[in-house]
Amino acid sequence: MIMDNSDNLKKIVREKYSKIALQEIDVNASSCCGATVSSEEVYNIMTDDYSDLDGYQKDADLGLGCGLPTEFAKIQAGDTVIDLGSGAGNDCFIARHETGAEGKVIGIDFTPEMVNKARENAEKLGFNNVEFRAGDIEVMPVSNNIADVIVSNCVLNLVPDKKQVFKEIFRVLKPGGHFSISDIVLVGELPDALKKDAEMYAGCVSGAIQKEDYLGHIIELGFDEICLQKEKEIIIPDDILKKYLDDQALATFKQSDLGIFSITVFAQKPIGEVSQKKVSFKDIPVLNSCEPGSGCC
Repeated sequence: MIMDNSDNLKKIVREKYSKIALQEIDVNASSCCGATVSSEEVYNIMTDDYSDLDGYQKDADLGLGCGLPTEFAKIQAGDTVIDLGSGAGNDCFIARHETGAEGKVIGIDFTPEMVNKARENAEKLGFNNVEFRAGDIEVMPVSNNIADVIVSNCVLNLVPDKKQVFKEIFRVLKPGGHFSISDIVLVGELPDALKKDAEMYAGCVSGAIQKEDYLGHIIELGFDEICLQKEKEIIIPDDILKKYLDDQALATFKQSDLGIFSITVFAQKPIGEVSQKKVSFKDIPVLNSCEPGSGCC
């Protein structure tokens, strides 16, 4: 299936993730975000292991992430946390462990099956301070200046207008609040066969944008303390790529300079007026070179 406009993209994602909500974690982890065929070569293509994090709930882990943003999110007791694209609720439950009973966690997802599954999981756990709202993260169903922390795991790459989502994040965060978001970005150009395929869009690959553009949106909107808390390369196995590329195209792809990366990016909403001084994309630090005491570390 070939993609066309934003409305069609959202329809594709909603339909695909309605099915993914019912799949086993093994199927999702061994494919590209649960959307492609499973690989026989690699088990965990994008996912990181959540099982050692406090608050982890196996029933809520669908194996759809590409990072561990809640591990880096510096959530404090009593915080209000919002998870964008909350799925079956796993990141929300980990966040709730950090906020405690006195905090509040809101998950937002636009797939009804995901919202229902997350609500069932919350009810089984007896978490009265975790709620799940149906909504589009381009127009979040929450008020201004409400969140201390926003997290998201491999979701913005599924949204047509990523800059609009970052505008909404800025609106919803309290002054001084921050986000930690894991997502897929590109360095170089995807082959057209991958770029234009709806299955690869739902698989968190063809919806990804250039790393420089992704971070550029964050810089342009005036966030502070921007840094990459983690970065890893994503390798798509040959047995998945062969569904989309013939032998010659596959060979060209593997010899290209294209890089597909999972990044976890941190940034803070300014407490006062937005600074007119903009950092350069190239100046954004990674975790192991953060200055001690910076907001990122």
